[in-house]
Amino acid sequence: MPTGAHSHIRGLGLDDALEARNVSHGMVGQLEARRAAGVILEMIKEGKIAGRAVLIAGQPGTGKTAIAMGMAQALGTDTPFTSIAGSEIFSLEMSKTEALTQAFRKSIGVRIKEETEIIEGEVVEIQIDRPATGTGAKVGKLTLKTTEMETIYDLGQKMIESLTKEKVQAGDIITIDKATGKITKLGRSFTRARDYDAMGAQTRFVQCPEGELQKRKEVVHTVTLHEIDVINSRTQGFLALFSGDTGEIKGEVREQINSKVAEWREEGKAEIVPGVLFIDEVHMLDIECFSFLNRALETDMAPVLIMATNRGITRIRGTQYKSPHGIPIDLLDRLLIISTSPYQEKEIKQILNIRCEEEDVEMSDDALTVLTRIGVETSLRYAIQLITTANLVCRKRKGTEVDVDDIKRVYSLFLDESRSTQFLKEYQDTFMFNEMGSEPAESAAMETS
Repeated sequence: MPTGAHSHIRGLGLDDALEARNVSHGMVGQLEARRAAGVILEMIKEGKIAGRAVLIAGQPGTGKTAIAMGMAQALGTDTPFTSIAGSEIFSLEMSKTEALTQAFRKSIGVRIKEETEIIEGEVVEIQIDRPATGTGAKVGKLTLKTTEMETIYDLGQKMIESLTKEKVQAGDIITIDKATGKITKLGRSFTRARDYDAMGAQTRFVQCPEGELQKRKEVVHTVTLHEIDVINSRTQGFLALFSGDTGEIKGEVREQINSKVAEWREEGKAEIVPGVLFIDEVHMLDIECFSFLNRALETDMAPVLIMATNRGITRIRGTQYKSPHGIPIDLLDRLLIISTSPYQEKEIKQILNIRCEEEDVEMSDDALTVLTRIGVETSLRYAIQLITTANLVCRKRKGTEVDVDDIKRVYSLFLDESRSTQFLKEYQDTFMFNEMGSEPAESAAMETS
Protein backbone atom coordinates (compact mmCIF):
# COMPACT_ATOMS: atom_id res chain seq x y z
CA MET A 1 0.00 0.00 0.00
CA PRO A 2 1.66 3.30 -1.03
CA THR A 3 1.95 5.95 1.67
CA GLY A 4 0.91 9.45 0.68
CA ALA A 5 1.03 12.63 2.73
CA HIS A 6 -2.42 11.89 4.18
CA SER A 7 -2.59 8.09 3.96
CA HIS A 8 -2.76 7.86 7.79
CA ILE A 9 -6.13 9.68 7.90
CA ARG A 10 -9.02 7.27 8.56
CA GLY A 11 -11.79 9.75 9.44
CA LEU A 12 -12.47 12.91 11.46
CA GLY A 13 -11.98 11.27 14.87
CA LEU A 14 -15.23 12.47 16.49
CA ASP A 15 -17.32 10.76 19.16
CA ASP A 16 -21.13 10.29 18.98
CA ALA A 17 -21.75 13.78 20.35
CA LEU A 18 -19.57 15.21 17.52
CA GLU A 19 -16.87 16.19 20.03
CA ALA A 20 -13.37 15.81 18.60
CA ARG A 21 -11.09 13.31 20.36
CA ASN A 22 -7.57 14.67 20.78
CA VAL A 23 -5.92 11.89 18.75
CA SER A 24 -8.16 9.61 16.72
CA HIS A 25 -8.43 8.19 13.16
CA GLY A 26 -4.98 9.66 12.41
CA MET A 27 -6.22 13.16 13.28
CA VAL A 28 -4.43 15.29 15.87
CA GLY A 29 -5.51 18.63 17.41
CA GLN A 30 -7.56 21.18 15.36
CA LEU A 31 -10.48 20.34 17.65
CA GLU A 32 -12.64 23.33 16.70
CA ALA A 33 -12.15 22.82 12.96
CA ARG A 34 -12.85 19.08 13.19
CA ARG A 35 -15.99 19.67 15.25
CA ALA A 36 -17.23 22.14 12.62
CA ALA A 37 -16.41 19.62 9.87
CA GLY A 38 -18.38 16.98 11.82
CA VAL A 39 -21.47 19.21 11.92
CA ILE A 40 -21.20 19.71 8.14
CA LEU A 41 -20.79 15.95 7.73
CA GLU A 42 -24.07 15.35 9.60
CA MET A 43 -25.79 17.86 7.32
CA ILE A 44 -24.40 16.08 4.26
CA LYS A 45 -25.65 12.72 5.53
CA GLU A 46 -29.12 14.18 6.04
CA GLY A 47 -29.00 15.72 2.56
CA LYS A 48 -29.45 19.24 3.93
CA ILE A 49 -26.41 20.97 2.53
CA ALA A 50 -26.47 20.42 -1.25
CA GLY A 51 -25.70 23.71 -2.92
CA ARG A 52 -23.76 25.07 0.02
CA ALA A 53 -20.05 25.54 0.25
CA VAL A 54 -17.40 25.37 2.95
CA LEU A 55 -14.03 27.10 3.04
CA ILE A 56 -11.20 25.71 5.16
CA ALA A 57 -8.73 28.57 5.66
CA GLY A 58 -5.46 28.53 7.56
CA GLN A 59 -1.69 28.72 7.39
CA PRO A 60 0.29 26.15 5.35
CA GLY A 61 0.73 22.86 7.23
CA THR A 62 -2.27 23.25 9.56
CA GLY A 63 -4.17 20.20 8.31
CA LYS A 64 -6.67 21.69 5.82
CA THR A 65 -6.36 18.85 3.29
CA ALA A 66 -6.31 16.33 6.16
CA ILE A 67 -9.74 17.57 7.33
CA ALA A 68 -11.18 17.25 3.80
CA MET A 69 -9.71 13.73 3.53
CA GLY A 70 -11.16 12.85 6.94
CA MET A 71 -14.59 13.98 5.76
CA ALA A 72 -14.28 11.84 2.62
CA GLN A 73 -13.29 8.79 4.69
CA ALA A 74 -16.17 9.34 7.13
CA LEU A 75 -18.73 9.58 4.30
CA GLY A 76 -17.97 6.01 3.19
CA THR A 77 -17.46 4.49 -0.23
CA ASP A 78 -20.96 5.11 -1.56
CA THR A 79 -20.67 8.92 -1.48
CA PRO A 80 -18.71 10.32 -4.43
CA PHE A 81 -15.67 12.38 -3.44
CA THR A 82 -13.65 14.32 -6.04
CA SER A 83 -10.48 16.17 -5.19
CA ILE A 84 -8.86 18.71 -7.54
CA ALA A 85 -6.29 21.48 -7.20
CA GLY A 86 -7.32 24.98 -8.30
CA SER A 87 -4.63 25.10 -10.97
CA GLU A 88 -5.88 21.86 -12.64
CA ILE A 89 -8.71 23.86 -14.20
CA PHE A 90 -6.25 25.56 -16.55
CA SER A 91 -5.46 22.47 -18.61
CA LEU A 92 -5.20 22.84 -22.37
CA GLU A 93 -7.69 20.22 -23.55
CA MET A 94 -10.89 21.85 -22.38
CA SER A 95 -12.29 25.16 -21.21
CA LYS A 96 -12.17 26.09 -17.53
CA THR A 97 -15.92 25.87 -17.13
CA GLU A 98 -16.00 22.42 -18.77
CA ALA A 99 -13.28 21.18 -16.40
CA LEU A 100 -15.26 22.53 -13.43
CA THR A 101 -18.54 21.07 -14.74
CA GLN A 102 -16.92 17.65 -15.07
CA ALA A 103 -15.52 17.92 -11.52
CA PHE A 104 -19.02 18.89 -10.27
CA ARG A 105 -20.71 15.99 -12.04
CA LYS A 106 -18.10 13.50 -10.81
CA SER A 107 -19.20 14.51 -7.31
CA ILE A 108 -22.90 13.72 -7.75
CA GLY A 109 -23.98 10.09 -7.45
CA VAL A 110 -27.14 8.54 -8.84
CA ARG A 111 -28.35 5.47 -6.96
CA ILE A 112 -30.29 3.43 -9.51
CA LYS A 113 -32.68 0.67 -8.41
CA GLU A 114 -33.37 -2.09 -10.90
CA GLU A 115 -35.51 -5.19 -10.73
CA THR A 116 -33.97 -8.27 -12.31
CA GLU A 117 -35.19 -11.81 -12.73
CA ILE A 118 -33.00 -14.41 -11.06
CA ILE A 119 -33.03 -18.16 -10.70
CA GLU A 120 -31.96 -19.25 -7.22
CA GLY A 121 -31.64 -22.81 -6.02
CA GLU A 122 -29.50 -25.70 -4.82
CA VAL A 123 -27.55 -27.61 -7.47
CA VAL A 124 -28.70 -31.23 -7.46
CA GLU A 125 -26.46 -32.31 -10.31
CA ILE A 126 -24.58 -31.00 -13.33
CA GLN A 127 -24.22 -33.19 -16.41
CA ILE A 128 -21.90 -32.02 -19.15
CA ASP A 129 -21.75 -34.12 -22.32
CA ARG A 130 -18.67 -33.74 -24.44
CA PRO A 131 -19.36 -34.53 -28.11
CA ALA A 132 -18.02 -37.93 -29.15
CA THR A 133 -16.01 -36.41 -32.04
CA GLY A 134 -14.12 -34.14 -29.68
CA THR A 135 -15.17 -31.06 -31.63
CA GLY A 136 -18.33 -28.97 -31.55
CA ALA A 137 -20.11 -27.27 -28.68
CA LYS A 138 -20.52 -28.88 -25.29
CA VAL A 139 -24.05 -29.43 -24.08
CA GLY A 140 -25.32 -30.25 -20.65
CA LYS A 141 -28.07 -30.25 -18.08
CA LEU A 142 -28.30 -28.51 -14.72
CA THR A 143 -30.75 -29.72 -12.07
CA LEU A 144 -31.74 -27.07 -9.49
CA LYS A 145 -34.16 -27.39 -6.60
CA THR A 146 -35.78 -25.31 -3.87
CA THR A 147 -37.55 -26.76 -0.84
CA GLU A 148 -40.70 -27.02 -2.99
CA MET A 149 -39.70 -27.75 -6.58
CA GLU A 150 -37.01 -29.14 -8.85
CA THR A 151 -36.30 -28.27 -12.50
CA ILE A 152 -33.83 -29.38 -15.15
CA TYR A 153 -32.34 -26.64 -17.35
CA ASP A 154 -30.56 -27.24 -20.67
CA LEU A 155 -27.14 -25.62 -20.73
CA GLY A 156 -25.40 -23.96 -23.67
CA GLN A 157 -21.65 -23.52 -24.20
CA LYS A 158 -21.55 -20.14 -22.40
CA MET A 159 -23.33 -21.30 -19.25
CA ILE A 160 -21.13 -24.40 -19.06
CA GLU A 161 -18.02 -22.16 -19.17
CA SER A 162 -19.44 -19.94 -16.40
CA LEU A 163 -20.28 -22.91 -14.19
CA THR A 164 -16.82 -24.41 -14.71
CA LYS A 165 -15.13 -21.05 -14.00
CA GLU A 166 -17.10 -20.60 -10.75
CA LYS A 167 -16.27 -24.26 -9.85
CA VAL A 168 -19.96 -24.96 -9.20
CA GLN A 169 -20.70 -28.49 -7.97
CA ALA A 170 -23.63 -30.46 -6.58
CA GLY A 171 -24.66 -29.11 -3.17
CA ASP A 172 -23.83 -25.46 -3.97
CA ILE A 173 -26.55 -22.81 -3.71
CA ILE A 174 -26.29 -20.48 -6.71
CA THR A 175 -28.13 -17.55 -8.28
CA ILE A 176 -28.26 -16.97 -12.04
CA ASP A 177 -29.11 -13.50 -13.34
CA LYS A 178 -31.45 -14.15 -16.28
CA ALA A 179 -30.56 -10.92 -18.10
CA THR A 180 -26.79 -11.30 -18.01
CA GLY A 181 -26.29 -14.99 -17.28
CA LYS A 182 -24.00 -14.08 -14.36
CA ILE A 183 -23.63 -16.89 -11.83
CA THR A 184 -23.04 -16.15 -8.14
CA LYS A 185 -22.22 -18.84 -5.60
CA LEU A 186 -23.96 -18.13 -2.27
CA GLY A 187 -22.46 -21.09 -0.37
CA ARG A 188 -22.97 -24.79 0.35
CA SER A 189 -26.28 -26.31 1.37
CA PHE A 190 -26.73 -27.27 5.05
CA THR A 191 -27.64 -30.77 3.87
CA ARG A 192 -23.97 -31.14 2.88
CA ALA A 193 -22.68 -30.07 6.30
CA ARG A 194 -21.28 -33.53 6.91
CA ASP A 195 -18.77 -32.87 4.06
CA TYR A 196 -17.36 -30.08 6.26
CA ASP A 197 -13.99 -31.78 6.81
CA ALA A 198 -13.45 -32.18 3.10
CA MET A 199 -14.49 -28.58 2.36
CA GLY A 200 -12.27 -26.57 4.74
CA ALA A 201 -13.07 -23.98 7.40
CA GLN A 202 -13.82 -21.06 5.08
CA THR A 203 -16.93 -22.68 3.60
CA ARG A 204 -20.22 -20.82 4.10
CA PHE A 205 -23.27 -22.97 4.69
CA VAL A 206 -26.69 -21.59 3.69
CA GLN A 207 -30.28 -22.82 3.76
CA CYS A 208 -31.86 -24.29 0.64
CA PRO A 209 -34.05 -21.51 -0.90
CA GLU A 210 -37.81 -21.72 -0.49
CA GLY A 211 -40.66 -21.17 -2.95
CA GLU A 212 -40.24 -20.69 -6.71
CA LEU A 213 -36.92 -21.11 -8.48
CA GLN A 214 -37.48 -17.89 -10.45
CA LYS A 215 -37.64 -14.71 -8.39
CA ARG A 216 -37.62 -10.96 -8.93
CA LYS A 217 -34.87 -9.20 -7.03
CA GLU A 218 -34.00 -5.52 -6.62
CA VAL A 219 -30.38 -4.50 -7.22
CA VAL A 220 -28.89 -1.05 -6.57
CA HIS A 221 -25.97 0.51 -8.48
CA THR A 222 -24.38 3.89 -7.74
CA VAL A 223 -22.87 5.77 -10.68
CA THR A 224 -21.83 9.39 -10.98
CA LEU A 225 -23.50 11.86 -13.33
CA HIS A 226 -20.16 12.26 -15.10
CA GLU A 227 -20.02 8.51 -15.84
CA ILE A 228 -23.52 8.69 -17.35
CA ASP A 229 -22.40 11.74 -19.40
CA VAL A 230 -19.37 9.91 -20.76
CA ILE A 231 -21.25 6.73 -21.64
CA ASN A 232 -23.86 8.75 -23.57
CA SER A 233 -21.58 11.24 -25.26
CA ARG A 234 -18.92 9.31 -27.12
CA THR A 235 -18.96 6.74 -29.86
CA GLN A 236 -16.76 4.42 -27.82
CA GLY A 237 -19.17 4.87 -24.91
CA PHE A 238 -18.03 3.53 -21.61
CA LEU A 239 -14.52 2.66 -22.87
CA ALA A 240 -13.82 6.40 -22.48
CA LEU A 241 -14.22 5.86 -18.72
CA PHE A 242 -11.12 3.65 -18.76
CA SER A 243 -9.04 5.61 -21.27
CA GLY A 244 -9.88 8.89 -19.51
CA ASP A 245 -10.28 10.57 -22.90
CA THR A 246 -13.63 12.28 -22.44
CA GLY A 247 -13.01 15.68 -24.11
CA GLU A 248 -15.74 18.32 -23.93
CA ILE A 249 -19.25 17.01 -23.42
CA LYS A 250 -22.03 18.81 -25.28
CA GLY A 251 -24.59 20.78 -23.27
CA GLU A 252 -27.51 19.01 -25.00
CA VAL A 253 -26.24 15.62 -23.81
CA ARG A 254 -26.14 16.86 -20.22
CA GLU A 255 -29.62 18.40 -20.47
CA GLN A 256 -31.06 15.11 -21.77
CA ILE A 257 -29.35 13.21 -18.94
CA ASN A 258 -30.62 15.68 -16.32
CA SER A 259 -34.20 15.30 -17.53
CA LYS A 260 -33.84 11.50 -17.68
CA VAL A 261 -32.48 11.38 -14.12
CA ALA A 262 -35.32 13.69 -12.98
CA GLU A 263 -37.78 11.25 -14.62
CA TRP A 264 -36.19 8.28 -12.78
CA ARG A 265 -36.42 10.19 -9.50
CA GLU A 266 -40.14 10.83 -9.98
CA GLU A 267 -40.73 7.17 -10.81
CA GLY A 268 -38.79 6.14 -7.72
CA LYS A 269 -36.21 4.29 -9.82
CA ALA A 270 -33.31 6.49 -8.74
CA GLU A 271 -32.19 8.86 -6.03
CA ILE A 272 -29.51 11.54 -6.05
CA VAL A 273 -26.54 11.17 -3.71
CA PRO A 274 -24.87 14.60 -3.36
CA GLY A 275 -21.17 13.95 -2.91
CA VAL A 276 -18.27 16.25 -2.12
CA LEU A 277 -16.08 18.29 -4.44
CA PHE A 278 -12.85 19.39 -2.75
CA ILE A 279 -10.92 22.22 -4.44
CA ASP A 280 -7.51 22.75 -2.87
CA GLU A 281 -5.58 26.00 -3.51
CA VAL A 282 -8.87 27.69 -4.41
CA HIS A 283 -7.18 31.11 -4.73
CA MET A 284 -5.70 29.82 -8.01
CA LEU A 285 -9.15 30.04 -9.68
CA ASP A 286 -9.91 33.23 -11.60
CA ILE A 287 -12.94 35.54 -11.64
CA GLU A 288 -14.69 33.54 -14.42
CA CYS A 289 -14.39 30.31 -12.40
CA PHE A 290 -15.77 32.04 -9.30
CA SER A 291 -18.77 33.35 -11.28
CA PHE A 292 -19.35 29.83 -12.58
CA LEU A 293 -19.20 28.39 -9.03
CA ASN A 294 -21.72 30.98 -7.83
CA ARG A 295 -24.15 29.90 -10.54
CA ALA A 296 -23.45 26.16 -10.25
CA LEU A 297 -24.16 26.16 -6.50
CA GLU A 298 -27.71 27.34 -7.19
CA THR A 299 -28.69 24.36 -9.35
CA ASP A 300 -30.79 21.61 -7.79
CA MET A 301 -28.10 19.01 -8.49
CA ALA A 302 -25.08 20.48 -6.76
CA PRO A 303 -22.56 18.65 -4.59
CA VAL A 304 -21.18 19.97 -1.33
CA LEU A 305 -18.28 22.21 -2.27
CA ILE A 306 -15.32 22.24 0.13
CA MET A 307 -12.49 24.64 -0.64
CA ALA A 308 -9.14 25.18 1.02
CA THR A 309 -6.74 28.10 0.88
CA ASN A 310 -3.72 29.38 2.79
CA ARG A 311 -3.86 32.96 1.46
CA GLY A 312 -4.80 36.06 3.42
CA ILE A 313 -6.04 39.23 1.71
CA THR A 314 -4.85 38.86 -1.86
CA ARG A 315 -5.75 39.82 -5.43
CA ILE A 316 -8.64 37.97 -7.12
CA ARG A 317 -7.13 36.37 -10.20
CA GLY A 318 -8.22 38.12 -13.40
CA THR A 319 -9.03 41.44 -11.63
CA GLN A 320 -7.24 44.31 -9.91
CA TYR A 321 -9.30 43.93 -6.72
CA LYS A 322 -8.13 42.42 -3.47
CA SER A 323 -10.35 40.39 -1.17
CA PRO A 324 -10.01 37.90 1.72
CA HIS A 325 -8.43 34.62 0.50
CA GLY A 326 -8.56 35.92 -3.11
CA ILE A 327 -12.26 34.94 -3.29
CA PRO A 328 -14.93 37.48 -4.44
CA ILE A 329 -17.15 38.80 -1.64
CA ASP A 330 -20.39 37.49 -3.22
CA LEU A 331 -19.01 33.92 -3.11
CA LEU A 332 -17.56 34.40 0.39
CA ASP A 333 -21.12 35.26 1.55
CA ARG A 334 -22.26 31.74 0.67
CA LEU A 335 -19.43 30.00 2.49
CA LEU A 336 -19.31 28.46 5.92
CA ILE A 337 -15.72 29.25 6.88
CA ILE A 338 -13.70 26.87 9.09
CA SER A 339 -10.33 28.16 10.21
CA THR A 340 -7.37 26.00 11.20
CA SER A 341 -4.73 27.17 13.66
CA PRO A 342 -1.00 26.33 13.95
CA TYR A 343 -0.19 23.12 15.84
CA GLN A 344 1.25 23.17 19.37
CA GLU A 345 4.53 21.38 20.12
CA LYS A 346 2.76 18.41 21.74
CA GLU A 347 0.53 17.99 18.67
CA ILE A 348 3.48 18.17 16.28
CA LYS A 349 5.12 15.36 18.26
CA GLN A 350 1.97 13.21 17.98
CA ILE A 351 1.67 13.84 14.23
CA LEU A 352 5.34 12.94 13.68
CA ASN A 353 4.80 9.79 15.74
CA ILE A 354 1.79 8.77 13.58
CA ARG A 355 3.80 9.45 10.40
CA CYS A 356 6.67 7.27 11.71
CA GLU A 357 4.21 4.41 12.21
CA GLU A 358 2.68 4.97 8.76
CA GLU A 359 6.10 4.88 7.10
CA ASP A 360 7.35 1.94 9.23
CA VAL A 361 10.19 3.97 10.72
CA GLU A 362 11.57 3.07 14.17
CA MET A 363 12.71 6.26 15.91
CA SER A 364 14.26 6.75 19.34
CA ASP A 365 12.50 9.08 21.81
CA ASP A 366 15.40 11.54 21.76
CA ALA A 367 15.38 11.69 17.97
CA LEU A 368 11.61 12.32 18.00
CA THR A 369 12.10 15.15 20.52
CA VAL A 370 14.78 16.75 18.31
CA LEU A 371 12.59 16.33 15.21
CA THR A 372 9.67 17.95 17.08
CA ARG A 373 11.85 20.97 17.94
CA ILE A 374 12.79 21.23 14.25
CA GLY A 375 9.07 21.08 13.36
CA VAL A 376 8.27 23.91 15.81
CA GLU A 377 11.08 26.14 14.56
CA THR A 378 10.75 25.45 10.83
CA SER A 379 7.53 23.80 9.64
CA LEU A 380 5.61 20.57 10.17
CA ARG A 381 5.97 19.64 6.48
CA TYR A 382 9.75 20.01 6.62
CA ALA A 383 9.93 17.80 9.73
CA ILE A 384 7.77 15.13 8.06
CA GLN A 385 10.10 15.13 5.03
CA LEU A 386 13.04 14.42 7.34
CA ILE A 387 11.47 11.15 8.63
CA THR A 388 12.07 9.19 5.40
CA THR A 389 15.46 10.75 4.68
CA ALA A 390 16.70 10.08 8.25
CA ASN A 391 15.49 6.49 7.92
CA LEU A 392 17.55 6.06 4.74
CA VAL A 393 20.66 7.43 6.47
CA CYS A 394 19.99 5.05 9.39
CA ARG A 395 19.65 2.04 7.06
CA LYS A 396 22.90 2.97 5.29
CA ARG A 397 24.79 2.71 8.58
CA LYS A 398 23.01 -0.65 9.20
CA GLY A 399 21.06 0.82 12.15
CA THR A 400 17.61 -0.39 13.20
CA GLU A 401 16.41 2.80 14.90
CA VAL A 402 16.74 6.43 13.77
CA ASP A 403 18.76 8.35 16.38
CA VAL A 404 19.63 12.01 17.01
CA ASP A 405 22.75 11.87 14.80
CA ASP A 406 20.67 10.73 11.80
CA ILE A 407 18.30 13.67 12.30
CA LYS A 408 21.24 16.11 12.61
CA ARG A 409 22.80 14.67 9.45
CA VAL A 410 19.71 15.17 7.28
CA TYR A 411 19.02 18.55 8.89
CA SER A 412 22.43 19.69 7.69
CA LEU A 413 21.95 18.11 4.24
CA PHE A 414 18.52 19.62 3.47
CA LEU A 415 17.81 23.27 4.08
CA ASP A 416 14.47 24.43 5.41
CA GLU A 417 12.82 27.54 4.01
CA SER A 418 14.34 30.05 6.48
CA ARG A 419 17.94 28.75 6.15
CA SER A 420 17.52 28.63 2.39
CA THR A 421 16.39 32.29 2.41
CA GLN A 422 19.36 33.21 4.60
CA PHE A 423 21.71 31.42 2.19
CA LEU A 424 20.21 33.29 -0.78
CA LYS A 425 20.64 36.61 0.98
CA GLU A 426 24.30 35.87 1.66
CA TYR A 427 25.19 34.62 -1.81
CA GLN A 428 22.59 36.38 -3.95
CA ASP A 429 24.98 38.01 -6.42
CA THR A 430 26.18 34.58 -7.60
CA PHE A 431 22.61 33.58 -8.64
CA MET A 432 20.99 34.53 -11.94
CA PHE A 433 18.06 36.99 -12.03
CA ASN A 434 18.85 38.50 -8.67
CA GLU A 435 16.19 41.16 -8.07
CA MET A 436 17.33 42.53 -4.75
CA GLY A 437 19.13 45.86 -4.66
CA SER A 438 22.80 45.71 -5.60
CA GLU A 439 24.05 47.80 -2.64
CA PRO A 440 23.07 45.33 0.09
CA ALA A 441 24.49 42.58 -2.09
CA GLU A 442 27.86 44.35 -2.24
CA SER A 443 27.90 44.93 1.51
CA ALA A 444 26.94 41.27 2.08
CA ALA A 445 29.78 40.23 -0.22
CA MET A 446 32.17 42.48 1.77
CA GLU A 447 31.01 40.89 5.05
CA THR A 448 31.43 37.34 3.78
CA SER A 449 34.88 38.07 2.43
